[in-house]
Amino acid sequence: MRLGGRLAAAVEVLDDVAKRHRPVADALKDWGLSHRFAGSGDRSAIGNLVYDALRRRRSFGWRMGNDSPRALVFAALAEGYGMAADAVAAALEGDRFAPKLPSAADFERFRTVDLAKAPDAVRADVPDWLADEFAISLGPEWIAEAAAFAERPPLDLRVNALLGNREEAAAKLAEFGAAATRLSPLGLRIPPIAGAGRHPNVQAEAVFQMGTVEVQDEGSQLVSLLVGAKAGETILDFCAGAGGKTLALAAATAGERRIHAFDADRRRLAPIYERLRRARAESVEVHSRTGELEALEGACDRVLVDAPCTGSGTWRRRPDAKWRLSRSALEKRTAEQDAVLDSAARFVRPGGGRLAYVTCSVLASENGARVEAFLARHPDFAVEDAGAVWREELSDVPPDFLNVPGGGGSGLLLTARRSGTDGFFFARLVRR
Repeated sequence: MRLGGRLAAAVEVLDDVAKRHRPVADALKDWGLSHRFAGSGDRSAIGNLVYDALRRRRSFGWRMGNDSPRALVFAALAEGYGMAADAVAAALEGDRFAPKLPSAADFERFRTVDLAKAPDAVRADVPDWLADEFAISLGPEWIAEAAAFAERPPLDLRVNALLGNREEAAAKLAEFGAAATRLSPLGLRIPPIAGAGRHPNVQAEAVFQMGTVEVQDEGSQLVSLLVGAKAGETILDFCAGAGGKTLALAAATAGERRIHAFDADRRRLAPIYERLRRARAESVEVHSRTGELEALEGACDRVLVDAPCTGSGTWRRRPDAKWRLSRSALEKRTAEQDAVLDSAARFVRPGGGRLAYVTCSVLASENGARVEAFLARHPDFAVEDAGAVWREELSDVPPDFLNVPGGGGSGLLLTARRSGTDGFFFARLVRR
């Protein structure tokens, strides 16, 4: 496909997302199935334009003076590919599939307008109603913090310590630019894609197929390590989902058979079996019914609650989600978080058992506020100090997070701007 066809396809996908209020991944998949002539390079280029347009929908629309799908796609082209108006016009000359060009005035506005004069929510690339939430959650520099979640993300991998080490895995992935992550002692990072490029299909590589590496954001790796799982302990991953953090816990405990993975949604849990097999994590027992957990009540040394949340910390990878999020959806999530914490608490061993609360959200209403509410209902728990937990579990790693005081201790917040990771909240509580 020529550039004009790719631009037209991106406009079509964005229009589909807007009209049908559907996930962008589904819209891109359907477009590919109905346009089988498009090669993998074409699909990647189209996807990049679509995702870039969604990541910066507010700021691109404000700079163009128009937030239509067509305007957003041309803004993504100009920004992501560094193409000036005359270069775009020259590249599309005679291309009958190309969408109509924005006017010269629109391109000039996009190039010269001062974004610093835009409303705060526009500069942050978030919906208006979330501006106050972000200001409360991320402090005085919230606009820059939020805007960092509109950048293209890297591809992070976790080395499975049961099967290999980071140096060997990095050597096998050297052609892709894989290098050690800055904070996680187990991580490898492949840089964000540029222009029309695409990340390598690492899942086709032998190092992945053999279970030596797993795709996992560096922030997710860090919070898994902060749980503090040790060999010989009984551990419950109470919202295991597809098992990313379960696998990390299994590696941290050297494969001892005392890890339990549970999720009430069997569909979310389904991928865990193949992942456990590939990683040779034989220490994990998987549960899909609450009745199977009765023997664990009051007996677990550590319980991980990776709670359902808005996913605001993952907006670099799922930018369409921020435009679908509503106040009612946020309220529903906070109620679910309270319920899952209450359910998980009964499995924590009295007299020193730990409860780790994790979300992939940066919103205070889902994070510190939920911990405070939990403590009010469960006075037998106390929050540990996040800095002390970091030093205990990551002694050789300089602390790099936003501190979230509360409950007599503190949680921590990892962000794209501060930590270079997806957004994650972590708090560890001890049961007295």
